[in-house]
Amino acid sequence: LGTWWPGFMTVLWISLAMAGARTSAMALNRVLDAAIDARNPRTAARHVPRGAVKPLEGYGLAAVALIVLVVSAWQLNPLCVALLPLAVVFLVLYPYTKRVTWLCHAWLGVTDGAAAAGGYIAVTGRFDAVAWLLWAVVIFWMIGLDVIYATQDYDFDKANGLNSIPQAFGIPRSLEIAKYSHGLMWLLLIAVGVVASSHWVYYVGIAIMGGILFYEHRIVNPKDLTRVNEAFFSANSWLALTMLSSVILEVVLRGA
Repeated sequence: LGTWWPGFMTVLWISLAMAGARTSAMALNRVLDAAIDARNPRTAARHVPRGAVKPLEGYGLAAVALIVLVVSAWQLNPLCVALLPLAVVFLVLYPYTKRVTWLCHAWLGVTDGAAAAGGYIAVTGRFDAVAWLLWAVVIFWMIGLDVIYATQDYDFDKANGLNSIPQAFGIPRSLEIAKYSHGLMWLLLIAVGVVASSHWVYYVGIAIMGGILFYEHRIVNPKDLTRVNEAFFSANSWLALTMLSSVILEVVLRGA
């Protein structure tokens, strides 16, 4: 284990940083979007619009989660601390992007992708090529899946002046954009393996991920959006589990 395991405390602080970032972003998004969510039949039953959670409680949760993120970064290394303000800016501003530009999906991708690069930096203290590639992988993964998810709100976004790729380009073209985004993500995963000199088992995982992506785009089409949630939640959960499993198997086999 000593050849690849970064240590329990490092894993703990990375996990807490991830939880803090995710919780603060979700809490702020729910509070800041409460008025919009209340008008959208798909989201009207969320906790803040229906009054189960008060806005002040949401802000309080976000503040506590941000403190957890800050403390965790300080426990890791100086580069994590230096990049922390940039991460917080992206987390806080994301809910506003749909009010301004259809590039909101890319903003989400950059924000979520920082977690992949951040995990690498937290362990190594460096911003190597692999970190950049992992960031890019998640950027295009998020763009593709968020565009698919946003097709559900095409009519609502258009009626309420909200920005998204489906609202700007229409559903058929948006699904094509999502498809190409995921194709680029898959090529970037191969690049990660090449740069990192990955074991063959990593590429087996990437091949399986390619199959999952193909399935995801087969079940969603402009004439039938009834399986969007299956594509967004189920398929992408399997993608994440496949990636995690292939990396774990690789490090185990390398250490054997």
